[in-house]
Amino acid sequence: MVVKDVELQYLRRCVALAAEALEAGDEPFGSVLVGADGEVLAEDHNRVASGDRTRHPEFELARWSAARLTPGERAAATVYTSGEHCPMCAAAHAWVGLGRVVYVASSEQLTGWLAELGVPAAPVRPLPIQEVAPDVVVEGPVPELTQEVRALHFRFHRRTDRPAGPQALAPR
Repeated sequence: MVVKDVELQYLRRCVALAAEALEAGDEPFGSVLVGADGEVLAEDHNRVASGDRTRHPEFELARWSAARLTPGERAAATVYTSGEHCPMCAAAHAWVGLGRVVYVASSEQLTGWLAELGVPAAPVRPLPIQEVAPDVVVEGPVPELTQEVRALHFRFHRRTDRPAGPQALAPR
């Protein structure tokens, strides 16, 4: 996939947000919502370490956009994200009518990395966005940044200071 320089800037911000999540003790995922004019409207990173496994940045951005943007603004917006949406986030994205998604690493890539690390499977099947939300335009993965995202996940899952138990091991 070929992305424009400005899109790489947004995706680099997603990777930086994922790193912020990791530094805060959370799983490394970050997302940025960008309006049709290129303005960054909102951003967030994973916050599932609190125990609420629905605190994904893509889900939060869907909620944020539903509360603050018109249907037309949502449809014209793009969500840039470090990792492909999970089924919950893909559904939220479609239900609020957000536009395009551009992700760095695919769910398939993440699943492979986690298997390589011996991480137990998540309780929800890692479906591609378009299997959940077939009308959403999706682009990714972005090879230029994939290894950075992989490294963040390896750092997270190799940490020794994480809480023990299945919640600490299963991917978001």
